[in-house]
Amino acid sequence: MNDQFNRPELPSIGILSLMQDEDRALLSNYGEFIPGHPGTTVIAQGAPQDSLYFLISGLLHVTGGVEGRVLFISRVQAGETIGEVNIFDPGVASANVVTKDFSQIWRASRADIDDFVNSYPVAGNALLTGIMVCMCRRIRQMNEKLAVNTTVSEAARLLH
Repeated sequence: MNDQFNRPELPSIGILSLMQDEDRALLSNYGEFIPGHPGTTVIAQGAPQDSLYFLISGLLHVTGGVEGRVLFISRVQAGETIGEVNIFDPGVASANVVTKDFSQIWRASRADIDDFVNSYPVAGNALLTGIMVCMCRRIRQMNEKLAVNTTVSEAARLLH
């Protein structure tokens, strides 16, 4: 929020850290700001999903259901995002996302992102670069987790 608390603003954190103040202010006009009270479902597993969610404040929990069991996947904190893949490849949500604390969330659909990028190419490039950096970090982290969880014999079997 700005000093007058009369208009939501996107902070210079996470995927938005590469953007100029003026560009983030412009981006604030795309998408919508969503307040989330504790226990609010932000994304439901299996539902159509074509949006990027940026957590401004609060805490989200990501869980998935497998064979009737609920598995904790991750915590999302201020400055982090969910739904990046769906900006490039819309589909159904692969997990549930629920607010744990009061949360301020900015949600932008693929159409919102496309409109912003087309209207402000330089700022749009900074936004897309931020999204790609985030996605690359997550892929790298997942590769590290897989490497740790894969035994040598399993790795040899997979290579043959």
